[in-house]
Amino acid sequence: MTQVDDASSDELSRREEPDRIRRDRLGKLDRLETAGLRGYPTQFERTHRAVEVREQFDALQGQRVCVAGRVGVFKVFGQKLAFVFLTDGSGPIQLILHPSTMEEPARLVYDTLDPGDFAGAEGMVTRTRTGEVSVEVESLTFLGKSLRNPPEKWHGLTDVETRYRQRYLDLMANPEVRDVFVKRAGVVAAIRRYLDDRDFVEVETPILQPIPGGGAARPFATESNALDSRVYLRIALELYLKRCIVGGIERVYEIGKNFRNEGLSFKHNPEFTMLELYQAYADYRDIMALTEDMVADVARRTTGSSVVPWGDATLDFSPPWTRLPLREAIAQHSGIDYGEIRDLETLRTEAKRVGLPVEPVWNRGKILDELLTAFVEPKLLQPTFLTDYPTDFPGSTLAKGKPDNPAEVERFEAFAGAMEIANAFSELNDPRVQRERFEEQVRARQAGDDEAQPFDADFLAALEHGMPPTGGLGVGIDRLTMLLTNQRSIRDVILFPQLRHRD
Repeated sequence: MTQVDDASSDELSRREEPDRIRRDRLGKLDRLETAGLRGYPTQFERTHRAVEVREQFDALQGQRVCVAGRVGVFKVFGQKLAFVFLTDGSGPIQLILHPSTMEEPARLVYDTLDPGDFAGAEGMVTRTRTGEVSVEVESLTFLGKSLRNPPEKWHGLTDVETRYRQRYLDLMANPEVRDVFVKRAGVVAAIRRYLDDRDFVEVETPILQPIPGGGAARPFATESNALDSRVYLRIALELYLKRCIVGGIERVYEIGKNFRNEGLSFKHNPEFTMLELYQAYADYRDIMALTEDMVADVARRTTGSSVVPWGDATLDFSPPWTRLPLREAIAQHSGIDYGEIRDLETLRTEAKRVGLPVEPVWNRGKILDELLTAFVEPKLLQPTFLTDYPTDFPGSTLAKGKPDNPAEVERFEAFAGAMEIANAFSELNDPRVQRERFEEQVRARQAGDDEAQPFDADFLAALEHGMPPTGGLGVGIDRLTMLLTNQRSIRDVILFPQLRHRD
């Protein structure tokens, strides 16, 4: 009984602790403001970031600088000396303080500062006997009170859910996490630079669409009061970008959000970022060359090398990447040569024989997709193009057929780190064939496939105005960032990932 009471008492104390800290900090804030100081001033004239003071020490030694940032834990040696690290967006810089000689209001600021608060400091650049570049503080300015304790370095922030739900704490506690998102921004910037340098035009297309086309996925739906109609969050960028090609923008791209009403996994998030580009007078072979060159360039710009760590291995994005027909890849890794199998039932039997749990409603394309996912994708560590997909493979509705084999389309998917990172076609530009494909998708939807693409009459009208031969590409920005930052979960490269509600 005593143990239960003790446990209950400990739990109560843990719950009350944040309230006690908040009351104490509010008291300090009141003390500041009663003395005429602002608890949340609007501005501070910072002359240098922390990294600049450290890296330019030889030039700045003995010079006066103003730095600002979040206050860390104080190391206090009586009333004569204290050390504290001040951290800004570039990193930490040590402050040397002499409380006993401080004049007001600096002494009041010192007395009311807590870890997590923001402060500005003016003083001379120096170096301690241990070699730490520091600022010896002459003036201290209060810049903002934190009413809660900051997270310690992973102490008190070990719950993965908390890291994702309160990402600001994760960023605050772990500089490595901040580095991932800085690098993600670098990935996007490098892609833009690569494409802009090659005369691609960046555009913006609708996120709310009357018909969710361009991919095999379930959409999110909402209602437009102004239009008095149902609209959908886009599942792909494709069909509106192709309209730009029809209109005469011969090289076009967009980096934007897509939304798919699907499950969560280490490589899936319902809201994700895609690059899609389209190039007139190009086919999927041209796009393969562009893809491997662009990804290698982005890797070099963001990591310094086209060879990057991936767990215990490395990934080499240097061109050329391996090219392997899908039929050969599935045969090699599952033992099933689907080109030799003419009927669906035989394919079902063979898939079950190798251990694939086949659902009764799966058609031929779905079975091949599952064989790829189960047997081939886990083996594709190094960058690889799988090419020449069957026409009935999921997602091939908008791809152009091969002239020498109408059962296949000019399509590739790019893989690295054992996951898909890109999808590309020679784009179907014959409106007659596209109409037939859309009609097939309508029949599939009527048969129960809720991921089949709807019939898009407006897009067909655009195609009937004429679209030149075109190559298109979609690249998952989140997955590419995972590879270039050595992160095994998509949640670790999305600042605020989708999460299930807590009970």
